[in-house]
Amino acid sequence: MDKELFHPVRIRNMLVPGNLFLAPLAGFTDPAFRQICHRHGASFTYSEMVSAEALARNSEKTKNLMKRAPGESFLGIQIFLPDSSTACRALPALLKAQPSLIDINCGCPVPKVIKSGSGAALMKTPEKIGEIVKAITECTDIPVTVKIRSGWDSSSINYLEAAKYAVEAGASLVAMHPRTRTQGYSGSADWNMLKTLKESITVPVIGSGNLFAPEDAKRMLEETGIDGVMFARGAIGNPFIFERTAELLQSGTCPPPPPVEKRFFTALDHLKMCITDKGEPVACKEMRKHIGSYTKGVRGGAALRNKVVHASTYNEYKKIFKEFLES
Repeated sequence: MDKELFHPVRIRNMLVPGNLFLAPLAGFTDPAFRQICHRHGASFTYSEMVSAEALARNSEKTKNLMKRAPGESFLGIQIFLPDSSTACRALPALLKAQPSLIDINCGCPVPKVIKSGSGAALMKTPEKIGEIVKAITECTDIPVTVKIRSGWDSSSINYLEAAKYAVEAGASLVAMHPRTRTQGYSGSADWNMLKTLKESITVPVIGSGNLFAPEDAKRMLEETGIDGVMFARGAIGNPFIFERTAELLQSGTCPPPPPVEKRFFTALDHLKMCITDKGEPVACKEMRKHIGSYTKGVRGGAALRNKVVHASTYNEYKKIFKEFLES
């Protein structure tokens, strides 16, 4: 039974070799982070959330968010937008990036996204989700998927309706974070909804929410019968979660968390990739937000993080890590 929990996922005409996905995370899932997660066993990765309106206006900064990492076979580009007309205007620029799939964000709870009628605001008008999916599927053979929440609030749980509109319009996969928009990331994700969703639609279902350890992923798959899991916050500073989960699903035994040395070496590899992509000053500054997670639970980690805040070169990072390990 355990071996069957890890398996390929077919998304329309594309076969993904495994069912462990890295969620799109604004400010985190850039090429360097996706590459490090892929090296450690992620089956499929997504770009940061991309504004379809900015794409339609030919924003170079936005186009950079869609850049593939070296050796990245599969890349899902997630867009946020309020309606089908925006989808049509953004599509030429989007298709130039040659994504493996196009994902529609119907779950972001951030106020500035909601204000535009995008993200979780689409859960208020699920028919619009269908219209957006249809507008894109009519123009391309690239799989179109959606990522939804359970609803806007506790009095409007309508994920089944939203998924139905999406699938009938041609969506090839539905991912769901079973919390409402008003919950944000508080409280607990209701995994029972994932089970109901899987039993209600014919396309693959991927689940997220409360996945912070390999055992969480195994339990979600066993309890819900869904096709795969999507790690979000649980993967930040912890790309090892993919390879550890794959081992658990296939053998029934979960490898221990990596030692501090491996975490530091991986963080330095991550930084190298980021430098290649963005240059040393920007990369060293951006890496600080990852280091907090790479060093989580490490004895003396707070003092280490205080030093890293002032590091502005790769060699400074390396020296700080070396001194920490030697001490």
